[in-house]
Amino acid sequence: MLPLSILDLVPQAAGQRSTDAIAQSVELAQMAERLGYARVWYAEHHSLPGVASTSPELMIAHVAGQTDHIRLGAGGVMLPNHAPLRVAEAYRLLEAMHPGRIDLGLGRAPGTDGRTASALRGGHALAQRDDFPAQLTELEGWASPEGAIPGIAAQPDDVRVPPIWLLGSSDFSARLAAERGYPFAYAAHFSPAPPDGPMLGYRDRFRVGVRRSPFAILAVAAFCADTREEAEDLALPSLVAFVRLRTGRPIRPPTPAEARAYRFNPMEEAVAVQIRATQIVGTPTEVAGRIGMLAVRTRADEVMIASHAVDHPGRLRSFELIAKACAG
Repeated sequence: MLPLSILDLVPQAAGQRSTDAIAQSVELAQMAERLGYARVWYAEHHSLPGVASTSPELMIAHVAGQTDHIRLGAGGVMLPNHAPLRVAEAYRLLEAMHPGRIDLGLGRAPGTDGRTASALRGGHALAQRDDFPAQLTELEGWASPEGAIPGIAAQPDDVRVPPIWLLGSSDFSARLAAERGYPFAYAAHFSPAPPDGPMLGYRDRFRVGVRRSPFAILAVAAFCADTREEAEDLALPSLVAFVRLRTGRPIRPPTPAEARAYRFNPMEEAVAVQIRATQIVGTPTEVAGRIGMLAVRTRADEVMIASHAVDHPGRLRSFELIAKACAG
């Protein structure tokens, strides 16, 4: 049975309070734990309407206190936005709070547009940094007993930095993960490029490092319901929101009724076609079949499901159906 996990952006629908969106994400993690999902990761995004997950470490700490054993992590920390010492200390503290349950996924994109990234980084040195391998090396230093700078130690120093994963939607992070022996997660849930090249290339190039053998997660966007029509309805609000984001007019995901009434203009329809190509939408048999095919094709060790649906009961039902269908 292929391990399954979840990527949660903490979706916030039009008219919904963020407090309620967070409570729904806690409920999702609790259900995932009962269903046997391996882990739940929280994304880092900024200034995006309808995405409440701006701080993975806060979501991890909040959800960990309301679950028992499921692994929780960042999917991921956008390292160019942060000083590596700050990341090392935040995730050492999480490891001290919840030993053996924390993952630290790292990405090299800003997690937003250029203007917001500049505001996040301010006028200090982070604003000019764009060297992810060097930042990773610095973080590795803070994870070691010696530290990256003599005389400075990441605290608390009696726990380790949690397992580091490299995330990516291109060949760059796959190559870096292989060279340094890290586990790797490929973001097929939004990347229009086929996942085969980076996933297989990572495995072929892998050198012993942090791990002795490769381990790769394939992240996919999937929406599942008892009928195809219900699954398409579940996926539609987030489709509208992503289309509006990519065409420069971001909005929170609309209600299902508003999404059904929305009409794409020609430019939006072209973007919608691209987004639909990255999604798996259908009945349990259809979704499990496509997930299984992609997993075999890419030699994935685990599949992470992203379902940014704002219909909360429908989202819970989708993850339940996927878990049961993939379990056979």
